Amino acid sequence: MRGVVLNAPGDVQVVDREDPVVVEQTDAVIRLTATCVCGSDLWPYRGIEDVHGPAVMGHEYVGIVEEVGAEVRTIRPGQFVVGSFFASDNTCEICRAGYQSRCFHSVPIGGIGTQSQYARIPLADGTLVPTPGLPDESLVPSLLAASDVLGTGWFGAVAAEAGPGKTIAVVGDGAVGLLGVLAAKTLGAKRIIAMSRHESRQRLAEEFGATDIVAERGDAGIERVRELTGGLGAHGVIEAVGTQESMMQAIRSTRAGGHVGYVGVSHDVNLPGNELFFSAVHLHGGPAPVRRFLPELIDLVWNRQIDPGKVFDLALPLEDAAEGYRAMDERRAIKTLLRP
Repeated sequence: MRGVVLNAPGDVQVVDREDPVVVEQTDAVIRLTATCVCGSDLWPYRGIEDVHGPAVMGHEYVGIVEEVGAEVRTIRPGQFVVGSFFASDNTCEICRAGYQSRCFHSVPIGGIGTQSQYARIPLADGTLVPTPGLPDESLVPSLLAASDVLGTGWFGAVAAEAGPGKTIAVVGDGAVGLLGVLAAKTLGAKRIIAMSRHESRQRLAEEFGATDIVAERGDAGIERVRELTGGLGAHGVIEAVGTQESMMQAIRSTRAGGHVGYVGVSHDVNLPGNELFFSAVHLHGGPAPVRRFLPELIDLVWNRQIDPGKVFDLALPLEDAAEGYRAMDERRAIKTLLRP
């Protein structure tokens, strides 16, 4: 099969890889209908994370089940399925508490690489969620979004306690931040402040439900959020970047007693203990337990109540993956969908 590898920063290739097979009897092999490039893939692409190439790439996926192991009970060949970026058994105590991304037996899908034609998915019964039937083609991008960026934005909104009457701010205008806006709106937030300096992303944020746009960053952005909230700060803030600046902007934009949902992959973030102590804000986040939300998100997409697939503003064949990475790196695209 064909699959994407990252050889070194900026060096993406599509190469021949071995066809996946069932290794453990709890595995499934799926034929991918669509996959995509994640904002977190840009960290190693830019050399901010170490690259030990050639490294397989991709952790977002939807597709048709081709084969299952003998111990798989609920997933069967022919089903269209959506999975998370961590495989999980969905039965351990951590999973039952709703944190499948930290499952005691978790397997990172990024190490398997789903920017490919086929993929082996471990712990299939606990990881994969079938759709009610084979989806209409128009639903595929939104179902793919549920695999990571929608589920991650949703977790950020839940951690920020988005709900009726609340004002929620969103730091970051990538796919996760934009879908955090959509999640906050769907969860009933009254006011949603999107922090973005890019006109095309501002427009999509407003389409997803943002009521206010703040283009300023750093101290100026914090001050603007406080101006919009009568000096108090937002009830909750979704942090969707993962840098020192974005985390402090989120904390300082939150009112005392408010909640920060941090879902940006952290890179060299150090929290000043004294300031955090006196801020009196709640911090909750980490790798999103997408599997917890998948049944609800699939239902919302299937019934066309939400359309998160709009974050894909570039669609390419898998063979053109290198251009998809370049477009996102150069901010010519919000998110690239790849068709195997």
